[in-house]
Amino acid sequence: MSSAKPTLDDLRIKRRPDAKPSAGGWLIAVVVIVLLLGGAVAWWFTRSRTLEVQTVAARAAANDSGERTVLNASGYVTARREATVSSKVTGKVVEVLVEEGLRVKEGQILARLDDVNVKANLNLADAQVQSARSALAETRARLTQAELEFRRVTELLNSRIAPQADLDRAEAEAKALQARLEQQQAGVTVAERELALWQQQLEDTIIRAPFPGIVTSKNAQPGEMISPISAGGGFTRTGICTIVDMDSLEIEIDVNESYINRVQSGQAVEATLDAYPAWKIPCKVIAIIPTADRQKSTVRVRVGFDQLDPRILPEMSVKVAFREAGETGTATSPAVIVPKSAIQQQDGRDIVWVVQNGRAERRAVTVSLTVGGDTQLSAGVAAGERVVARVPAGLTGGTKLKEIKP
Repeated sequence: MSSAKPTLDDLRIKRRPDAKPSAGGWLIAVVVIVLLLGGAVAWWFTRSRTLEVQTVAARAAANDSGERTVLNASGYVTARREATVSSKVTGKVVEVLVEEGLRVKEGQILARLDDVNVKANLNLADAQVQSARSALAETRARLTQAELEFRRVTELLNSRIAPQADLDRAEAEAKALQARLEQQQAGVTVAERELALWQQQLEDTIIRAPFPGIVTSKNAQPGEMISPISAGGGFTRTGICTIVDMDSLEIEIDVNESYINRVQSGQAVEATLDAYPAWKIPCKVIAIIPTADRQKSTVRVRVGFDQLDPRILPEMSVKVAFREAGETGTATSPAVIVPKSAIQQQDGRDIVWVVQNGRAERRAVTVSLTVGGDTQLSAGVAAGERVVARVPAGLTGGTKLKEIKP
């Protein structure tokens, strides 16, 4: 007996009466589709957004000699030798022989004081010396005569012609004159020293330059009183003029103690005077003062000029860059200059935005020097690359950019 043939009813899937579609699966599928669509829309709008930005080309720094700046600071030009010249005695000024800007030599007469009373006392002291010397000469002559008389009486006494009393009297006279002679010699010495004292006081009425330099200020006029000590509440001057030794000019800088480890004695320094911003002056560190100012947390550093110039004047403001030479044989990328406004801070690092293939690219950079509106970078950007000069809000990596050149 043969088996029954299969029919179409045998291919029908029989479902259980309680089987129902799963709602959870459909919900997950819908959420995934929505997220994909949202991401695609966001990507499309972000991709299609174009920002207009002002860009500039990074330019190579001039005179790049393999050195880098390790510290920037500011200070003032000061004179190591500067003095307000005064007198040793109090007196009235009768003549001032200097003006501002005059170059003086050491020992040159700057001013004279009234010397009338000093000269009168000097003449009196000179007369006393002459009188003391005359009295000394007289006593010396009388002593010579007394010694001769003593010898004659001694000879007569030996011949038994003169009595002993005459010998005693002659001896006493000679000794008395000898004592008077010694006293008058001391008196002559005292008179000569008093004369020298008045001569010195006369010399003190003449005020001279203590060292060669240039007069920077004139502080007294003829007719004014001058004194080596301050007279509070009066009109007494304490100085004739101020002299500056231009050969002793140097730069004085207060360096924050947190960065003093970057400064060494003999280190190369590049100085720029505010009066001549394009003039780079080669200098070097003379000394680091071995103490700190607890109020300002700074350490004083002295910087000397390699070569002085008449344009350098005391009290000028100056900016300095402490330099450090690169190691021999080390390949260093050339420094470039970009606008200061292009530098931003992100995550504690300096960055710039570079235009690459029409889109924004974030670059970490190393800032070595900032002068005015320009910043010098030692790493991160190559010369010729275009950077965003003014960064707009919302700029992110990959954003399409439209460049606007200044």
